[in-house]
Amino acid sequence: MLADMSRTKTPSRGILITGASRGIGAAAARAFAKKGDRVVVHFHQQQQRAAEVLERLDGTGHTIAAADLADASQVAELAATAVAALGRVDVLVNAAALLAESSTGGRRGDHPLEHTAYADWVEIWQRTLAANLLGPANLTWQIARHMIEVKPADGIPAGRIVNVGSRGAYRGEPEVPAYGASKAGLHAFGQSLALALAPHGIAVTTIAPGFVATDRAAALNGPEGAAVRAQSPFDRVATPHEVAAAIVALADPLAEWASGAVLDFNGASHLR
Repeated sequence: MLADMSRTKTPSRGILITGASRGIGAAAARAFAKKGDRVVVHFHQQQQRAAEVLERLDGTGHTIAAADLADASQVAELAATAVAALGRVDVLVNAAALLAESSTGGRRGDHPLEHTAYADWVEIWQRTLAANLLGPANLTWQIARHMIEVKPADGIPAGRIVNVGSRGAYRGEPEVPAYGASKAGLHAFGQSLALALAPHGIAVTTIAPGFVATDRAAALNGPEGAAVRAQSPFDRVATPHEVAAAIVALADPLAEWASGAVLDFNGASHLR
């Protein structure tokens, strides 16, 4: 059903995707551009990667924009840049996410309570929540207010916002609890905004992927890779392309009635 909605032909829309220099965000940028939409490819530090994503996008009217989402003033500047580049932002995809550097010498982001010093624990939580929850919340404020104030083109809904959450918000993340909590907060934030923005014609949804084969998923190449893949009865993990296709479907004009939903997207690896 989601795939059917994603085939609906609509006029070109303005799309802002955070974290689009790599992984899910980059795949989403390619998927929207392939449909004829114009995309702002946001990045924080990976300018070269963002430029490479931009160069390979189908169509025209795309641009890249830098911002540290943990910095509220840079978030406001990102929103202004996107509006200037696109004329109107019709879809916001909050795909950027931070996994803090490991404080234990283990895989990237690890900060288990029993092995993490208190100062490191505090710093990791503050940095993770600033980037993964406060950043999307602040950017959503900026873009949603813009969607309310600026009328869309004929045939285009007032707005679509898609948040990229995580299976870990439900399954638990004992090694990276700040990350899991930030994604659980993002899920709740999306549902709150779905209620708040519906009267303005803006639909808000969230996708909660499990493991995805991105360049961040180093565990897939290690000795535990087989165990990770075995979490799903399909014996594999998702591809960024699959997640991007679902994001495009959730942002479709015909997907308004999905507003408030959190889509489990984990290959039946975690059922609730």
